[in-house]
Amino acid sequence: MKTALLFLIIGAIAGAVGWRYYERTQNPTLAQRTGDLVDKTKEVAVGTKDAVVAKADDLKLSSENIKEELAKTGQVVRKKAKVAGEIMADARIIAVIKGKYVLEKDLSAFAITVNCQDGQVNLTGAVTAPEHIGKAVQLALETSGVHDVVSQLVVRAN
Repeated sequence: MKTALLFLIIGAIAGAVGWRYYERTQNPTLAQRTGDLVDKTKEVAVGTKDAVVAKADDLKLSSENIKEELAKTGQVVRKKAKVAGEIMADARIIAVIKGKYVLEKDLSAFAITVNCQDGQVNLTGAVTAPEHIGKAVQLALETSGVHDVVSQLVVRAN
């Protein structure tokens, strides 16, 4: 009888420990879920940063490239291959680009004028750093319906 009672107590303890382990692995705590979410967010942020840097390198939108091109021609020009069925009204292209500039903390939608004619975008105005010219060109070029971007943006201190 003592042995049965001892096995019953040991079984109850083992069952409680097993249940606790099962609950932790199947239903993680808020702290565990938050930690996992933070880790995933960091991975996505690093991947996004690497993708943006790679795209800027592909488009030659680094500060050095922009300074060199501005010194030579006074403007920055980038082209994108035309895609069939990607024709968008010029006014809509302007609105989308201006919206992107509003969301970008380093760019002023008021300081940059955007004009568009048949998918060719012209940027004029001022920014505070050469890399901001690159960002403005990249955002415009990534807009659906845009084929060419000609930037006549100038760098002016605040």
